[in-house]
Amino acid sequence: MEIPDQKFKVVVIGGSAGSFSVVSRMLSQLDPAFPYPIVLCLHRLKHVRSGLVEGLNMKSNIPVVEPYDKDKLQSGVAMLAPSNYHLFVEFDSTISLSTEEVNNHSRPSIDYAFSSAAYAFREKTLGIILTGANKDGAKGMKCIHEKKGYTIVQDPSTCEVDTMPRSALKLFSPNQVLKPEEIVSLLNRLKG
Repeated sequence: MEIPDQKFKVVVIGGSAGSFSVVSRMLSQLDPAFPYPIVLCLHRLKHVRSGLVEGLNMKSNIPVVEPYDKDKLQSGVAMLAPSNYHLFVEFDSTISLSTEEVNNHSRPSIDYAFSSAAYAFREKTLGIILTGANKDGAKGMKCIHEKKGYTIVQDPSTCEVDTMPRSALKLFSPNQVLKPEEIVSLLNRLKG
């Protein structure tokens, strides 16, 4: 497994079906001194407003928060896209939230979160796509790749539902295809 030597301004992680348990495991094994902001864009039920942040925080080694519009990215903090809002990463390292139309049957849209991070931070973006049941995130991952960011796709053989990773793999060749434990190992070896 290769470890990227560049420094990042943001790590964006997207997932859907099956991703909660993967993200929980990853956050529970993450170094408490993790040096970068994390943006989590997970498909979630729009009428259930609470529980996910609390569940993730119970296991996570870093704080997990739902950001408000214009909140600033913070190193070592995971920001979870709020239920029924699109999340965009802005050039000034803030978060914008939007209720515009759904994209790929989803709000939050992983494509929007990934693409906005890619445009804001280009090669300083690390994108990770996890298990999921639709194609959301594939175009956003390709955008990160095209802007020279670093891209990791969860190994489809380890996914509860492999549609999301396979959709990304059909569009481009990522830097790496890794199992969840390998993704955590890579994150813990990044230089700050």
